[in-house]
Amino acid sequence: MNYRKIISLVGLILVIVGLAMFLPIIWSLYYGEADWPVFLICGTITAGIGSLLYWLNKSAGDFRSRESFVVVTFGWFLASVFGSGLYLFSGSLPTFTDAFFETMSGFTTTGASVIANVESLSHGIIFWRSLTHWLGGMGIVVLLVAILSSVGVGAMQMYRAEAPGPLAEKIKPRLRETARILWYTYLIFTVLETLVLWLMGMSLFDALCHAFGSIATGGFSTKSMSI
Repeated sequence: MNYRKIISLVGLILVIVGLAMFLPIIWSLYYGEADWPVFLICGTITAGIGSLLYWLNKSAGDFRSRESFVVVTFGWFLASVFGSGLYLFSGSLPTFTDAFFETMSGFTTTGASVIANVESLSHGIIFWRSLTHWLGGMGIVVLLVAILSSVGVGAMQMYRAEAPGPLAEKIKPRLRETARILWYTYLIFTVLETLVLWLMGMSLFDALCHAFGSIATGGFSTKSMSI
């Protein structure tokens, strides 16, 4: 088992999650909410730790199929652990158990929630909640394969473990090209749905969050009673 290679790839997953944490800052500032430093600090810490794990282990040798299952498992687990910090440090949820449940439910697009009154949350937290759906719908690991050309032999196993659908077949001979096509398609459909909902009368914020939840088939909404 190539533990250093596993650590480096899990580190890259944390970098992606950390960078995603910066996105809710836009909505926090737009709506004049005071919790934007939470996203900045948590995103910096998450991306920083991920970068450190990657750079210390990036020349770790070959990556084979058995390592792929460990990367997928620990990648999602640690993404949920670090993602929980946003709920905790913003005061949105009182305990780590609740925060971890909400984050894992988001990333796995399960849609279960411990939040009774969604409207009581800040716009930044609501956006992050919906964003976990969107990232989980296609999969952070598939995104990792799309942007990284040197994953190795185990990339196909990672792709099969993560890609949505009953059969994880390659569209193109090169797996990286297949992963990119999937993410481009996913992004295009998200933009189209956001525009349709926006034109039909939703605010841009609500349209974007509902597009995240429905494209990913998770179901998180900006309202307690949904649409």
